[in-house]
Amino acid sequence: MDQTSAFVILIAAIFTNNILLSNFLGMCSFIACSGQIVTSIGLGVAVTFVMTMTTIINYAIYHLLLVKFGLEHLTFIVFIAVIAGFVQFVEMFIERFSPKLYFALGIFLPLITVNCAILGASLFMILRSYNFVQSVGFGFGAGLGWAMAIVLMAGLRQKMRYSNIPEPFKGVSIAMIVTCVIAMAFMGFAGMVSIQ
Repeated sequence: MDQTSAFVILIAAIFTNNILLSNFLGMCSFIACSGQIVTSIGLGVAVTFVMTMTTIINYAIYHLLLVKFGLEHLTFIVFIAVIAGFVQFVEMFIERFSPKLYFALGIFLPLITVNCAILGASLFMILRSYNFVQSVGFGFGAGLGWAMAIVLMAGLRQKMRYSNIPEPFKGVSIAMIVTCVIAMAFMGFAGMVSIQ
């Protein structure tokens, strides 16, 4: 088992192994909801919360139930069910306490259920044989990394509204180009620390 500390895994999940910028998981909601900073912050917090909590619960379910009873073949179904349950909880919470954010996120709030970055975090935890503390650090770090990337993108997209962008590159095209440039910039952190 890897003895890397949870803090190192957390830092690596944010910067050097950012789940969005190095694995390109969760791109659909990243591109669609990065138009406004407020919306991206709200979605980033929701994804971080769901990713952290589902990583914890999925770790427990996987090791205490699925492995114990030889049901590893149900991993995908169980993980997706846990993610769906938490997204429902987050959706009800946001609707109750922040209706403005709820309507700003629109259809992308329930679509957190199928955000592949959240499922990817739970699966990476299993593939990399993390212990419980490492899994919590990875889940939280991956959520923070995804949130940081979407807020950074939202800030850049708001600045690009005042730029003279050629017509063929407007919209999703320039967003994808900027995402690639951000991903290359984050490759500069690669020598800092890495997790496999």
